[in-house]
Amino acid sequence: TATKPQLKEWVDYAKQSKAIILFDAAYEAFIRNDDIPHSIYEVEGAREVAIEFRSFSKTAGFTGTRCAYTIVPEECMAYTESGEATPLRAMWNRRHTTKFNGVSYPIQKAAEAVYSTDGKAQVIELTDYYLKNAELIRSEMSAMGYSITGGENSPYIWINTGGDSWAFFDKLLNEAAVVTTPGSGFGKCGEGFIRISAFNDYDKVEEAMQRIKDVL
Repeated sequence: TATKPQLKEWVDYAKQSKAIILFDAAYEAFIRNDDIPHSIYEVEGAREVAIEFRSFSKTAGFTGTRCAYTIVPEECMAYTESGEATPLRAMWNRRHTTKFNGVSYPIQKAAEAVYSTDGKAQVIELTDYYLKNAELIRSEMSAMGYSITGGENSPYIWINTGGDSWAFFDKLLNEAAVVTTPGSGFGKCGEGFIRISAFNDYDKVEEAMQRIKDVL
């Protein structure tokens, strides 16, 4: 959920350093803030240095059916150690056509329907539902005195536990029967946090929050 000025800094850095940005836009459908770009290509110059990944899993509930796509602009170049420019799109196309058999036709047609008028409306309805869950989690955990990150323009909420990630995870699992994700699983910067997902029924989120309150 980086802002346009923040992304511009990364784009400028990549251009100066001849680096490639791998931009994960899998959750762009959850963005509600006008200051947050839905694509890195909204930033001038990004097509020269960025590859963008998108998925239907969270946007349209495709988890399990598996459908996603990658955007590799013609302008995007990789550089050898000697400074020679190589177009990435041709390399990606060759890799994909020799290593991948493609998504099945029924799944492709379902993905196409996501961009229909009805499909777009259903995506908004679906993501609004999960964002409502996220707001409940944010509200309840904040009321318990925890520092919260995420849950706005995002279906995941990060809670600063003030201690060991796994110990907090174990406490919620064993005493509240609530499954979260220990932040340390995402790397050393995640230590001290847990992540709670908003992907659930609203009434189950309410129950989970009550269980957590009962043990904390």
